[in-house]
Amino acid sequence: MSTLTSDSTTGGAMSPGDVSLGPWENSADPAYCRDLKGRLIAANLSFARKFGRPQTGLAGLLMAEFIHPDDLAAFNATFVELAEPPYRAVSESRWITPQGVRWFSWEKTSIRDASGAIVAVRGVGRDITRQRMAEEQFYRLSRAIEQSPVAIVITDLDGRAQYVNPKFTEVSGRTLEDILDRKIEVLRDGHPDEDSYRKFWDTVRAGGEWRGELATRRPDGTTVWESVKVSCLRNPTGEITNLLCMREDITSRKALEAELRQAHKMESLGTLAGGIAHDFNNLLAIIHGYSEFCLQGAAEPAVMQKSLQEIHRAAQRASGLVKQILTFSRKAEIRYAPVDLNQLARDLVALMSETFPRTITFTLDLAEKLPPLLADQTQVQQIVLNLCVNARDAMPDGGSIVVSTAIRLGAELQSRHYSAEPVRRYACLSIADSGSGMTPEVCSRIFEPFFTTKQSNQGTGLGLAVVYGIATSHNGFIDVESTVGIGSTFRVYLPLASDTAATAPVTNSSEFPPGTESILVVDDEGPLRMLLSAAFTRKGYKVCTAATGSEAIEIICDKSRPLDAVLLDLNLPGSNGVQVLKVIRSTRPNLPVLVISGHITPEVRTEFQQLNQRDFVQKPYRLDEIGRRLRKLFEQSAEGRK
Repeated sequence: MSTLTSDSTTGGAMSPGDVSLGPWENSADPAYCRDLKGRLIAANLSFARKFGRPQTGLAGLLMAEFIHPDDLAAFNATFVELAEPPYRAVSESRWITPQGVRWFSWEKTSIRDASGAIVAVRGVGRDITRQRMAEEQFYRLSRAIEQSPVAIVITDLDGRAQYVNPKFTEVSGRTLEDILDRKIEVLRDGHPDEDSYRKFWDTVRAGGEWRGELATRRPDGTTVWESVKVSCLRNPTGEITNLLCMREDITSRKALEAELRQAHKMESLGTLAGGIAHDFNNLLAIIHGYSEFCLQGAAEPAVMQKSLQEIHRAAQRASGLVKQILTFSRKAEIRYAPVDLNQLARDLVALMSETFPRTITFTLDLAEKLPPLLADQTQVQQIVLNLCVNARDAMPDGGSIVVSTAIRLGAELQSRHYSAEPVRRYACLSIADSGSGMTPEVCSRIFEPFFTTKQSNQGTGLGLAVVYGIATSHNGFIDVESTVGIGSTFRVYLPLASDTAATAPVTNSSEFPPGTESILVVDDEGPLRMLLSAAFTRKGYKVCTAATGSEAIEIICDKSRPLDAVLLDLNLPGSNGVQVLKVIRSTRPNLPVLVISGHITPEVRTEFQQLNQRDFVQKPYRLDEIGRRLRKLFEQSAEGRK
């Protein structure tokens, strides 16, 4: 049988009267008959209209004129099927029409004469362009989802997974079989508590879109941060049928953000360095002066008492300043816990009052009975310090900074911040200055990283970007109002913790409880060893001391020496505090230990927790605090032995 080619000749062409379209003569579907040389014998009106030709002028035209050149080979391949029983074939190909290239599905049948010889071919077609386009779009979409760098999950309305893409199984560390067969709650991953998970469901069941950043722990123990979006899928009638969840791995970004915050904390501390040095010099001058006065002797008891009180007061101020600086500057993991915003503001204003130029005055206007925030204390400290440093730089000739707090309802904030929860209460931290102010153009860009109006040697432009990032990571918001020549006011809104959140009781007792137990004091600082030894001896305790870790280990391993507790410093020559604690746990596992240190890194704290060590005291400390904490350890140890 001949195949259709673009250069077919007319030899042997059949006349239109020899072959009929039969029942397809008046069909709405295009139909044709062509001879074995590939020329049209007849075509119905639908065919003529589809291809923009008069019906009477179609006979004798080559079929190749209508078919897309790239599909000629596929079209010819069906001739083999037509030459054999059942003499039928179905093919899809592109055809050229006045409307452009269209896809057609043709059902072709061989027409045979009385002897069974094939004399022509009849084709009945259907335009399937829309169907092919839909199939191609579906294919592209499915490949895009399968190869997407974002983890994608489709669930039913109860959160049961119906589809997950390969990226989800890669990030989650679970197999597809585990997810589908064990009916794992894939939408639960990363929510820190049931309250968060409940609010998520409240949002999506109301037809809204939920967004957030979640930390998910993989089966191998690693933590992955993801930006998560969950939205509703609806059918043509608008009814919600499924949930679409997209999870993008942002672990690297979160690590960079943490580094950025730490870098800017150090930059902020650098701006305070001169003032801190000045304040410490004043405190040291007080301590040196009064101590020399006391050492000279012959002073009246009242004068001596007054001098010691001034030394003690200066030391307390210095220890408070050191504590604030260490808390702010250390690189610690983010911990969300109840934070007293009013007390935090008081402490930082006290610090900045000592370190900012004396031409700048601070005013506190704090709301009474402000509930605690659920926040990371160090990051909230950074918000206050960054905004106050920014205000200070806007007042080179001096001025005033007003730090205030208030409570605002989410319903009040929704007009400016669409994601504010209407039923939730927010703490509003406001920092207003009387500085130079900003133009609307500058205000619109101040939260952009590295944007700054300062000189090149006066700042990186990261301060307000960091404040914005901290506020949003706490599900909060920030507003700014500024007028050139009058000043600026920044308002940061952070969600309050539950109004019923309990706070730890504070004791004001200065009593140093007495005792008769035997304790070991381990500290490489001679004056501190002497101080603790004298203080506990006065209260009736039996005290021995060690200046190095090796010396402490030797005493601990001597079972003939009675020991009821150990006061342990961390930074020791010989063997460090962790090594000493390991020896204690192996030789005297029930011996109470109170760790004393100026700074405990998150890594060291984790190592201590693995050794079941939970009791720590921060340097600088008060003697009565050490005494009370040690007495509590004895009581706990006695309870454990019952």
